[in-house]
Amino acid sequence: MMIAGIDEAGKGPVIGPMCIGGVKIEESKGHILKVLGVADSKKLTPRKREQLATQIKKHAEGFFVLEVSPSQIDELRKIMSMNEIMVVCFAKVLEQLKPDLVYVDAADVKAERFAENLRRQYAKTSPVHSKEIEIISMHQADAIYPTVSAASIIAKVRRDELIEELKKEWGMDFGSGYPSDPKTKEFLLKWGKEHNGEFPSIVRQSWQTVENIREELKKAEKK
Repeated sequence: MMIAGIDEAGKGPVIGPMCIGGVKIEESKGHILKVLGVADSKKLTPRKREQLATQIKKHAEGFFVLEVSPSQIDELRKIMSMNEIMVVCFAKVLEQLKPDLVYVDAADVKAERFAENLRRQYAKTSPVHSKEIEIISMHQADAIYPTVSAASIIAKVRRDELIEELKKEWGMDFGSGYPSDPKTKEFLLKWGKEHNGEFPSIVRQSWQTVENIREELKKAEKK
């Protein structure tokens, strides 16, 4: 039986893409992931994640990372919630892997509802496979199921690569891209000030962080 895990990296940042990772492995080989020492990607160093990602790809029957750009996220947010976007993205990864059983990190406060919505979305795009699949959705699945940990690792490694590429491309260090990162906020404030409240394509324009910075800049102008 083929089992898979799916998880995301970069759902919350205001800068850069979101990556949804999926890893498929033969159930009888599932212990290999434990032997490799896969764990929740947030608890691993970047170097360790990179080493594990290489090993995971070597042993997996299949893997896939869906990259969703800031502009794609902004466009989708006009017509659906972030939770609905996650359902659509997870279903796209499922289409690539087509496992018999999948463990997913629930991107909804109600884990069961996320599984149900994912099943429905998957049925639209892959009716044959969706009838046979078993979906287990759980919060913090990346800390419980090795396949989800593996998916979390390859998603995070890919997002980190893309962030580094963007920094080189734009010739500036904007930090991690998360709203709580002082470096990220400093970059956004400086850019917004220099470009009349407009932001580059690497920024998610629909984020509240961007609105807050525009408000901040307006207040500063009035003083």
